[in-house]
Amino acid sequence: MNMLDFTHFNAAFPTDGPTPYDSTFARQIETFRKSFDGDLFIDRVLRALGIKDASKVYPPHSPAALRSLHNQIITSSPHISPHARLSVLFYLLLDFDEKRGPRTSNLASSLAEESGLPANYQVLMRGLWHMDRSEFKFALEHLCHPSLPSEFADDIIAVLVKHAKKTEDDYSLPLAYYHTVQPVLKTSESLELLFGALARTSVMEALYFTRKWPEVTRRGLFERLVGSVIEGGESVGTRGMELVSLPLEGQEEEWFNEFVGAREKGGRGGKSVRAVRVMREVVTGRGLEQVGVNGVGW
Repeated sequence: MNMLDFTHFNAAFPTDGPTPYDSTFARQIETFRKSFDGDLFIDRVLRALGIKDASKVYPPHSPAALRSLHNQIITSSPHISPHARLSVLFYLLLDFDEKRGPRTSNLASSLAEESGLPANYQVLMRGLWHMDRSEFKFALEHLCHPSLPSEFADDIIAVLVKHAKKTEDDYSLPLAYYHTVQPVLKTSESLELLFGALARTSVMEALYFTRKWPEVTRRGLFERLVGSVIEGGESVGTRGMELVSLPLEGQEEEWFNEFVGAREKGGRGGKSVRAVRVMREVVTGRGLEQVGVNGVGW
């Protein structure tokens, strides 16, 4: 069986029928791009192929622009694998399928079958395509597949956590992705965002997460956890009880006392700081002589 020669435009893209790339589609994509701080996942993929100004070439604004983008994809750096190039064409054809009706159009799947694009590339690009449209639940059905590399994990975590902050403050999606994929995070931003999501969801889980890191990073995360509870406003009661009941190790107990003590002396955190300190002393048995804790803010 002869493989499809995707270097020819007419072999990769349909020559008749509706095209998705009109002004309405362009406005929709720009709305999504702005919601992602100006960077879609397809932008990242195109840059990886060596295509600069990715946001200016996607979406293509005319048939000629689509041909130009196709040419850039197939003539990009010689170090780029054919499968990587094909995966971008696959992504673009998902746009065509959406326009023509996903139940009746299967241009992307046909390209993959006729060109021999491996399944894991298809799964990845479908996931990124859904991410770019803020269809996060559908995206994770693909991006949590065990066959996928975790090269976009930092960006996926960042987008999911930021979206949760802007909407219902529900961190179940980023945490589900993290627990399923177990990626090694490479950027400080994604680490901080993930840890913030963990800390707001489960103080205990956040504590165990800190123990995976070297001491300097671990202490910084631990102090951030304690600080997030102290500064938690109305949630200080529930999360405060969870915090003071943690099974801290000796070093963590020292960090806790130093951090809370410094906050209390500095007048930061108000009654929450004193409440956390006193209750921790009671839990550990150090403050039983101060059991008169009425009025400490719980």
